Amino acid sequence: NIGGSTCTKNITHTIQSHSTKSKMSSAKRDQDNIGGTNFIARGASGSESLKQRQNLLETKVAKATNEEKELIQNYLHNGPSSSHYNKKRRKVLREDDKDPRSMDKLTSHQQRALQKRKRLGDRSVKADINRQETKRLEAAIAAADAEVVLHTEQSGFIEVETEMERTYKLRQNELKNHLDEQTARHIYDLKLDTYSPYGCNYDRSGRCGLLYGKNGGHIALMDMHTASLKTEFFLNERVRDATFLHNTTLFAVAQKKHAYIYDDSGVEIHRMTEHQDIFQMQFLPHHWLLSTIGRTGYLKYHDTSTGELVSTHRTKMGPCSVMAQNKSNAVIHCGHTNGTVTLWSPANSEYLVKMLCHKGAPVQSMAIDKSGFYMATGGADSQIKIWDLRMFKESHAYYCKGGAPCSIDISQRGVLGIGHGSKTTFWSPEALKVKVRDPYMGHSLLGNGPVETLRFRPFEDVCGIGHAKGFSSIVIPGSGEPNLDSMEYNLNPYQDSKQRREGEVRSLLDKLRPEMIALDPDVIGTVEESSHHNRVERQRQIEEEANEKKLKEGEKKPKEKKRMRGRNKIQKKLNRKNRNIIDENKLKLQEILDKQKADDLAKKNAKKSGEGATQLNTAPTALKRFFK
Repeated sequence: NIGGSTCTKNITHTIQSHSTKSKMSSAKRDQDNIGGTNFIARGASGSESLKQRQNLLETKVAKATNEEKELIQNYLHNGPSSSHYNKKRRKVLREDDKDPRSMDKLTSHQQRALQKRKRLGDRSVKADINRQETKRLEAAIAAADAEVVLHTEQSGFIEVETEMERTYKLRQNELKNHLDEQTARHIYDLKLDTYSPYGCNYDRSGRCGLLYGKNGGHIALMDMHTASLKTEFFLNERVRDATFLHNTTLFAVAQKKHAYIYDDSGVEIHRMTEHQDIFQMQFLPHHWLLSTIGRTGYLKYHDTSTGELVSTHRTKMGPCSVMAQNKSNAVIHCGHTNGTVTLWSPANSEYLVKMLCHKGAPVQSMAIDKSGFYMATGGADSQIKIWDLRMFKESHAYYCKGGAPCSIDISQRGVLGIGHGSKTTFWSPEALKVKVRDPYMGHSLLGNGPVETLRFRPFEDVCGIGHAKGFSSIVIPGSGEPNLDSMEYNLNPYQDSKQRREGEVRSLLDKLRPEMIALDPDVIGTVEESSHHNRVERQRQIEEEANEKKLKEGEKKPKEKKRMRGRNKIQKKLNRKNRNIIDENKLKLQEILDKQKADDLAKKNAKKSGEGATQLNTAPTALKRFFK
């Protein structure tokens, strides 16, 4: 008993010592949490991320106003319509996988195992997806809150006081009297008729402008804030197009034979011999790709960071002089002489979409808005057609007086600018969504010749016009974006050399691969829920059902082509129709014919062998060795 009591005392003592140690370790852990910790941060689990996202949806998104919800949707899904179409696309992919015939080939054990795997799923993948979705929602809510606080400026359009007034009747000399001194400086004309006509282009920040004379090769790099000349040189050959690269230090020029790259001091950096007879060029800033197309009809993508030719696509539609870039998904739109517009990606050898925009008239100009929802095309039939790229259907059209539209551009705020003949017409942002009766503003060049190029200057209410007598700059109130995001690469017009270098390095690190360019940019980062075979089969079934429905509704079958004499008889037609039809009678007839052929061949072989035997028997002994 004495020994037992001492044992129990020792046990209670050890238990108390362990409890005190655990309390001390927990207190030490609390101290470490305050000033630092030795534990490794694993991040939130999948279930925690899901609860956090549901909490954000219930507290932040549900209680927000309609304007705040629209901002969050714009940052999260590129607008509510894009979110709707993404859900619709996923629903279609799930329907493709619901094939009841695929389970018939499996045994009962395999079917149970497959159902179990579908029910459980991959937990690690689900956890990663939940974490990514939660981070996206948090970033969208933070960006929407920052926009409400920081973006206090709004673009101001011209408004009339009475119903009898019209904004398109206001001229630039009248508008100049009502503008402040800094904005009024942007209204001027440059008379440059020696190397005209002139084209113009702006960089992404709107700080610098590039003027190029097409006859003679006059290149001028200007600082648009101070209207001063930075660089000027002469190439003494024809120039068709010019564009800035990732920043203002480098720009590409499409000359008579090849495309060249120059720096901001006018020094030739590189000659791209792979690009010949170039008509149009576009630079993709997030992918560092220079796309060109010209007389040969080949669309080429060149990586300016590595100097390699990424891909070459043959359009098979002849020379092309119209090209535009969809800035929302980096897809290139090409307008052809047969009135069609094709959409291209460097990852696909064939076009993504082909649209007949102008029947019987070549496409002469084209532009896509900032959101990527609307496309405006101008044809030789003097028609301006607005297309909804979400459905690839024509929304409405406008008619141009005074000549076919030779240049089209859409500003950051959705103002549609059209250059036709010696006039320029500007339509309000509502003109892209619905058909508007009157234009917003207009400008006449007053004998300066036809318009060659029309471009809106980013982050300014300014439009540059290149024409046959030089260059003109006019003010279009409300066309530019008033709020500047200086964190975006090469968008800050006031950046110094150090910021430019840092932005260049960061943009190289964040460069996207050419394979990521697709019609739907939200596909990147999602899980593919269907297979290509199922989509093709479903598309074929839909086509067959549509054809059967048309025949039931009474649509006439296509008339059979008349053939040469003797081949257009009824018996010949029936034979052609029944050529690929296999029935029981045809199979029996084929068996009979095969049996007859086999019998004939056996008789022929037996006859040959019999003749050889008689000759062998009658031949002399010395000659029998020659019979085999």
